[in-house]
Amino acid sequence: MTAAPEPFPSWFFDRDDPSPDGRFYAAPRLVTHIDGGAVAAVGDLYAELGVDGSAPRPDGRPRVVLDLMSSWVSHLRTAPGELVVLGMNAAELDANPVATRRVVQDLNVDPRLPLDDGTVDAVLCCVSVDYLVRPVEVLAEAARVLRPGGALVLTFSNRCFPTKAVHGWLALDDDGRCALVAEYVRRAGGFEEPDVHLRTPPGPERGGSYRGDPLYAVVARRDGAAA
Repeated sequence: MTAAPEPFPSWFFDRDDPSPDGRFYAAPRLVTHIDGGAVAAVGDLYAELGVDGSAPRPDGRPRVVLDLMSSWVSHLRTAPGELVVLGMNAAELDANPVATRRVVQDLNVDPRLPLDDGTVDAVLCCVSVDYLVRPVEVLAEAARVLRPGGALVLTFSNRCFPTKAVHGWLALDDDGRCALVAEYVRRAGGFEEPDVHLRTPPGPERGGSYRGDPLYAVVARRDGAAA
């Protein structure tokens, strides 16, 4: 697999802490990294898109979901038929109550996904896209494993571990990060044009009064007929 060239400066995917990610994520963190309102917005979005177990596949087969950079919770309101969780910490993945398969893998070292072509109904990544140093390659892999019409759902906020987020992410404001993630999807190939949404109410910076964590979503469908 050859990823499309990335129009980013040489420093863009550098990080303040370039040490192996396995060291940073060695200790389990059984917490959520966004507040309750943002967590609820993630669950609402998954249910709205029908990527959880609330909407059975038309052909009756179990719905297969892949949760990238996952942990002890996947924010799905209803468990799908199969949930593959891929993350950095085995203890966190073991604590995920709806997972049916657990994969410990550092996507910054190896972006290849251990799944066959066209076998997944949805690929999720919650509040972690900012840590990817090879995002286009990872999303190209997501396109490979998704069935035609399957959903890619990338959600993020303005919170992060700043020493592990890439410098390009830290240099942008929220609107710029939304545009960046959409560009990752376009460059990965294989997807329809991504939709970008603020899933929580507008905060003061946008003329609103909401003071919780903002939750943004970039959603794209795999090219082809609906799954």
